[in-house]
Amino acid sequence: MTSQTIPDYECLDTDQVSPGGPSGPGAGAGRAGPKAGALLAYFAVGVFLGVLFIMSEVASWYRIQEMFRFQSFHMYGIIGSAVAVAAISVQLIKRFDLRTLGGEPIRLSPKEWGSSRVRGARYWIGGTLFGLGWALIGACPGPMFALVGGGLSIMILGLASAMAGTWAYAALRSHLPH
Repeated sequence: MTSQTIPDYECLDTDQVSPGGPSGPGAGAGRAGPKAGALLAYFAVGVFLGVLFIMSEVASWYRIQEMFRFQSFHMYGIIGSAVAVAAISVQLIKRFDLRTLGGEPIRLSPKEWGSSRVRGARYWIGGTLFGLGWALIGACPGPMFALVGGGLSIMILGLASAMAGTWAYAALRSHLPH
């Protein structure tokens, strides 16, 4: 991104971005990142989720293969529960105008379906790619961290591949149809 380019997203982390924007006065002026308490809270939630993933067998390759072969309801029940919790959480965020631990407002914008010939293609293509990767490696991004932390060092390769895919998308984003 050049200094003349205006980003197509809104950054709400006011602790890290100067009021003048990325190229405005004070850009990169050494403002501190998130507060230590917020980072500690995020770390604690991450550790809790990692333990929960291992104990509930969400990170189990066998459970994931059972799901993709339609042999067990276990993972579908967990995913369905997660969708329900997320839906309730979004409604609570909207209704009570909740803020992040850093005090920034949480703004949830509606999904943009895109302008391709096939409505919503970006979502079903992305979801298909995500699902294929999930089926091939036997883990999605959250449990990958838990598996690495649990001593399954081969998952470092899967984690590195997921990061490479994310970086490739970031590099190619401006050339992709949105």
